[in-house]
Amino acid sequence: MGALAFIGLAATLPPAASAQARAHVHGQIKLDIAVDGPTVVIEMESPLDNFVGFEHAPKTDAEKKAADDAVAQLRAADQLFKIDPAANCKLGPVNLRSAALGLGKAEAGTEGHADLDGSFAFNCTKATEAKFIELGLFSAFKGLRQIDAQIVTPDGQSKRSLKRPNARLSWGGGK
Repeated sequence: MGALAFIGLAATLPPAASAQARAHVHGQIKLDIAVDGPTVVIEMESPLDNFVGFEHAPKTDAEKKAADDAVAQLRAADQLFKIDPAANCKLGPVNLRSAALGLGKAEAGTEGHADLDGSFAFNCTKATEAKFIELGLFSAFKGLRQIDAQIVTPDGQSKRSLKRPNARLSWGGGK
């Protein structure tokens, strides 16, 4: 299965499978990473609480600042996802989605729950040389405790789970 086909698979799941696959667990983020041709694409699913400490549209000035700060950090994705230098990657399009924050075309969460999801594309000269990503998510977002990742490369698929403070997501022999 091609890496981009893998990422597209979630969109084709029936609603029950999609809902089952999408767990809303505070402190955890789900990443789907695809290395395909000259690109590395990272799809992220997360409760909004992981980034801002609440799950509703910002109401107070402090909440608005927390939301603005989190969005700015995520848009600077090359600081949060430092791809193996061997791949020579540069940040491309970033697409953030959150109904509570009015970002992108996001589905409204279930009552009492809101998410902040993102797509991060990196254009690389040697994408297949990537064997790891240094994740700055734990240091940037203090409420985050675990990152669950699925990685698809031309060499195969793997799953990894990182817990604070481990920030290196490796595959294919990456150290």
